[in-house]
Formats: sequence, C-alpha cells, structure tokens
Amino acid sequence: MLSERLLVGIVVKPQGIAGQVKIKPETDDPDRFLLLDTIEVQKAQGQPAISVSIEQVAVRDGFVYATLDGSASRNEAESQRGWLLSVPRDQAIALPPDHHFIADLVGCQAVDTQGKALGVLTEVLQPGANDVYVVDRQPGRMLIPALKKVIPTVDVEQRIIVVDERLLDEVAVIED
Repeated sequence: MLSERLLVGIVVKPQGIAGQVKIKPETDDPDRFLLLDTIEVQKAQGQPAISVSIEQVAVRDGFVYATLDGSASRNEAESQRGWLLSVPRDQAIALPPDHHFIADLVGCQAVDTQGKALGVLTEVLQPGANDVYVVDRQPGRMLIPALKKVIPTVDVEQRIIVVDERLLDEVAVIED
C-alpha cells in the first residue's frame, strides 16, 4: 500500500536568529516549497503528522530556508530540528510516465525476469546521470543503475521491480 503522504524535506538546523530553519529537500524540485502555504510535519518518527504554516521560503545552494509554524526565535527553530516535512499524496507533483517517487520504490521486492527474488530495494542513490537502486540481499547488497534496459518493469502498486539478470554482471556492483 502506498503512503498517504510523501516526504519532501527534513529540517536540518536553525538558520539565523529570527526563527528560520534550513531544510534538506527530499525532492528533485526544491522550488516546490515556494508554492506551499502549509506543510505537514511529523515531529518524530512514528508520531502523527500535523499541518503547520510555511513562510518566508527561499531556495539557495540546494537547500530550502523557511519559517515553520510562525517560529520567531532561534530557540523555537532549534526545537524543529529533525522534523519530517511531507505533503498529502493528492497534492504531490505529477510525475512523467515511468517515473516514481523514491518513497514508493523503497521496500519493493527486486526479482529477476524469471520471478526469482534478488532482494529488497532499501535506498535510491542519486549520484548524477541516473539513479542507482540499492538492493539488500543475502549476503551483502547490490547496486543497480536505474536504466530501462536493466529494470524493464517497476510496479509500485504490487511492490515489485523486475531486473534483467542477464545484464547484472555488466552493470551492477555486487558487494558480498
């Protein structure tokens, strides 16, 4: 089952003395924060999300700077460190065909074209030209480039990623 909310950022630290925070975006488009008036906040893993205001938003050097929940001091901003910021799925940006939210990929079962289990996708690295899927397996893990010829099928609803096993020796990094 897909999550009702999508993680879009994590509060890293206070920024200045006027209540702003520095946010590490968990989205390909940090400018999406400029369009928000409110954002859902999970103060700690496992706690329910609440909606708070987001104001004075700026995007610089790959980070987002904003005031959350009317914060007016560095101490208030410090108390927001580690907050997980999300948006409801129905307010998420539309993705082009064959693109998926990372949150939907993590936890998917990787299988070969014959249906044999390879492991579970635990992380998506974004080093540059293309994403790299990290698949935990026994023993070790496997790093697979997210290329259509290597991963012909991704079904996030069924939680399955099909990998063309014939290409693994050529393109995958396998750690034992």
